Amino acid sequence: MVDRLLYEALSEGIKEEIERDSKVFIIGEDIGHYGGSYKVTKGFFEKYGNLRVLDTPIAENSFTGLAIGAAMTGLRPIIEGMNMGFLLLAFNQIANNAGMLHYTSGGNFSTPLVVRGPGGVGRQLGAEHSQRLESYFQSVPGLQMVACSTPYNAKGLIKSAIRSENPVLFFEHVLLYNLKENIPEEEYLLPLEKAELIRSGTQITILTYSRMRYHVLQATKVLVDKGYDPEIIDIISLKPLDIGTISASLRKTHKVLIVEECMKTGGIGATLKSIILEYLFDFLDAPIISLSSQDVPTPYNGFLEELTLIQPHKIIETVEKMIR
Repeated sequence: MVDRLLYEALSEGIKEEIERDSKVFIIGEDIGHYGGSYKVTKGFFEKYGNLRVLDTPIAENSFTGLAIGAAMTGLRPIIEGMNMGFLLLAFNQIANNAGMLHYTSGGNFSTPLVVRGPGGVGRQLGAEHSQRLESYFQSVPGLQMVACSTPYNAKGLIKSAIRSENPVLFFEHVLLYNLKENIPEEEYLLPLEKAELIRSGTQITILTYSRMRYHVLQATKVLVDKGYDPEIIDIISLKPLDIGTISASLRKTHKVLIVEECMKTGGIGATLKSIILEYLFDFLDAPIISLSSQDVPTPYNGFLEELTLIQPHKIIETVEKMIR
């Protein structure tokens, strides 16, 4: 086992795949000489050259389209968004092309590519840099969406995403890059469609992902001290959802709390709630509660920014109300 920060784990995973498969390359802004905005690709340009590490102009729609075309010919591009919010400029390419080409070509073309980069609400980065793109892309047919949350799952998932035949949107939270954890030295892969049971419990199922995993864990310490027994699941696979793991938990606890950084309207939580109500309603002993971000642009002001997000004390209060 070796200590790795989350951005180092991602870097290792991508390096291993570049060296394993000559068809893998990286494309994006400042990923070459600069080493990426969060240093995931630091040292790549010097080691692999400008045919495997392509620095681009500030033109997200153009280089995303280029990468999709490369994927159609059999290459495996990794698109880095300097900030995931900027990739809204490439929404057409990701949705209409990457997501649908396999279908619209009658199976003649595949688009095995990964779109990855920093997202989520940072610390005083302002509205345009604090985007949660999972809510925008979840309804697009043909896309897979994965949210890493630890150095261990970041490395295992990025390697699986690069090897996938599907276009994968890979969400990394801007505030988790410096998270440290022991990870195996030997190669490992993790399934893209599987949730992670973080803590087993009997009283309530808490579904979460990305940075909110740590808000939930912080709240859980207090809840356990008070005698509560929550079950915690990091859903990881935002599309498709691992309904099997969620169903097994709900059949045991009969209560569900969703904690997310995504917006309440049209977010991942809204989709989760809809699916649970449709297929697992008979196992519920209480209404599903969703703790989501406010439906407002993220303020630059630090105090107001904090108010738009779910904090651990709110999770504690909600669990106590649901279990009483």
